[in-house]
Amino acid sequence: MTETTHHPRLAEESTPEPVDWVREHEDRAAELLLELLSFDTQNPPGRTGEIADWIEGRFDDWGLETDRVVSEPAKPNLVTTLQGERDETVLFNGHLDTVPFHAGRWSRDPLGERDDDRIFGRGATDMKGPVASLLLTANAFAATDTTPPFTLQFALVADEETGGPAGTETLLERDAVDPDVCVVAETTSAPERRSVTVAERGRLWLTLEATGQAAHGSRPMLGVNAIDRLDDAIEDCRAVLEDLDLSIDPQMESVIEESVEYYAPAMGRETARSLFEQPTANLGTFNGGDAINSVPERAVAELDVRLTPSVDPSAVLTTVGDVLEDHDRVSVREVSSTAGTYESQDSPVIDPAVEATRQVTGDRVYRRCASGGSDARLFRNEGVPTVELGLGHGNAHSTDEYTTTDTLVGNAAVYTLLPYRCGQN
Repeated sequence: MTETTHHPRLAEESTPEPVDWVREHEDRAAELLLELLSFDTQNPPGRTGEIADWIEGRFDDWGLETDRVVSEPAKPNLVTTLQGERDETVLFNGHLDTVPFHAGRWSRDPLGERDDDRIFGRGATDMKGPVASLLLTANAFAATDTTPPFTLQFALVADEETGGPAGTETLLERDAVDPDVCVVAETTSAPERRSVTVAERGRLWLTLEATGQAAHGSRPMLGVNAIDRLDDAIEDCRAVLEDLDLSIDPQMESVIEESVEYYAPAMGRETARSLFEQPTANLGTFNGGDAINSVPERAVAELDVRLTPSVDPSAVLTTVGDVLEDHDRVSVREVSSTAGTYESQDSPVIDPAVEATRQVTGDRVYRRCASGGSDARLFRNEGVPTVELGLGHGNAHSTDEYTTTDTLVGNAAVYTLLPYRCGQN
């Protein structure tokens, strides 16, 4: 199978030797990814011991020392440092765990299979593919005996997919990294649409509960259906949230505009705008009742509300509470919230990321908001200027997830070039 792709290319600009080395080692990139895919790191349980051993061995082969930072023995994290001409540090962050897969639903081996320029496997896009590109970047500096203009660190972590504490949170809590800027290697681009994410939406996760009165299913008028009560309350919450005017920081205005432009071809301009100017509310789970012939006495649902960066989740929670006051015996049982994060307009990492991507691809690069979340939030909350950056194919978490050799090399070229662009800002 041969896929026609927009091959990442370097624009007519001079390039450092490690970038040229990367582009000459396409097969090496594929080999690295196939090795990474061969390790089953589905989370849960998210065990990363064996893959960390293998990666540490590669860094050792290239003459690079690696530190292990561990809070859970089955979920080690690796931090490798490549000393640069300057002590200021560019950190590349990637995660080694993946979401689960059902092997019987795949037509390809979920633990890695190559077909011409496509490489299939769980994590090929999210995010063992970008991790392979990071490894190729480290290999390139070592193989060419090149000192980067800035000190580079590679933090390869566990526990990202479930938002657990054993990964990046552990690194930050133990001061295992101290970057001046950070690049999280999540996929942010499709072949025809390049972007760097400079913000991510916040979330408000609500567990809602309704109680009713049980009765025989043949006489429903003698009971009160908890499922009906909860369904009505959720629909009212959705209606109010979808029309809610949000208080958004003016710094987000240009990011929202570029985000709308980025998403408009896929979902339409009006829908794309609503994604960032109003909350979104997704009903993720709904459970209630014990039998078909009984009026349910209890129902529980989980609602996923996403919010534009700079919006206070607690204010939106108050709005939900006001709606529920009109619904008898419906309440919020559990709340989990995270405020969205965003880079300031003068962030020192945005322009280098955009320029490196533009030089490698020759394409326009959008500065947009991510619709979901990543470890970028953790770094920003520690005051570290952070972007997400990765070429890809928009198939993360899907059956027969794949990437291409072009994409692997393109990402490695971007990551290798980026510290040189930092030196120009």
